[in-house]
Amino acid sequence: MPHAHLPPAPLPLTAADGYPLQAMAYRPPGTPRGRLVVAGATGVPQRFYARFARYAAEQGIAVWTLDYRGIGLSRPGTLRGFRMDYLDWARRDLAALLAHVDAQGDGPLWMVGHSFGGHAIGLLPAHQRIQRIVTFATGAGWHGWMPPLERLRVRFLWRVMGPLLVGASGYLSWSRLGMGEDLPRDLFLQWRRWCQWPRYFFDDPELPGLAAQFAEVRTPIRAVNAVDDRWAPPTSRDAFMAAYCNAPVEHVTLDPRELGLAAIGHMGYFRPEASALWRETLDWLRGP
Repeated sequence: MPHAHLPPAPLPLTAADGYPLQAMAYRPPGTPRGRLVVAGATGVPQRFYARFARYAAEQGIAVWTLDYRGIGLSRPGTLRGFRMDYLDWARRDLAALLAHVDAQGDGPLWMVGHSFGGHAIGLLPAHQRIQRIVTFATGAGWHGWMPPLERLRVRFLWRVMGPLLVGASGYLSWSRLGMGEDLPRDLFLQWRRWCQWPRYFFDDPELPGLAAQFAEVRTPIRAVNAVDDRWAPPTSRDAFMAAYCNAPVEHVTLDPRELGLAAIGHMGYFRPEASALWRETLDWLRGP
């Protein structure tokens, strides 16, 4: 039976390099049955995950969400001239939240990663602190894994529309396209670079040792991707998850019709109509 939960509380954090971040904490009354960190997707503000976070809190789980630097409540006054490294989202921002959550008493510590959130696991300096992880819509990003029409759209974004938006604004003004939060220029350039390769940033010669870092992960992972996810179909998931070669990874391929849904796509996992999936996710995190 669902428990009551307390109103979400703002949680200011500071990354290791001094950057100010804004997270949110969703707590059940009394002692939590577990602690859950939600690692969001690129360009998706933490408020998008609020319904899932409230649901988990109603099940007695303490939940934390985060806006990475440059996004949502962690965005600076202007993105024009804002400098960052895309990998900072995991190595510094998510790492700061994980360190805070890890200090919040005993009990199991879990993570749910959406798209980039699934990339972040192998980039975290303390990933071994997490007991179980579920990823949704995590893939390798290469257009070749996408359906033919989506390949054309994505290549147009990288080669034409993205550079035009960045040139006009000084950042990727994605909100003009209704595709999510605006993104810093540096992030756009790195993302575009990595998406030219089938194995994403593992194929980047400027990132030696990254594959070995991911091979250190031993945490059980449940990787969930929908067949109608045009950005991260199951083949894209399989290409990326191969990097977690020493972790037990369960590949779950969803057909939206099995959940009675017309579509899931890249974002539908966290919409209210997918709440049956939320229940299944929490059951898996809690373990047998």
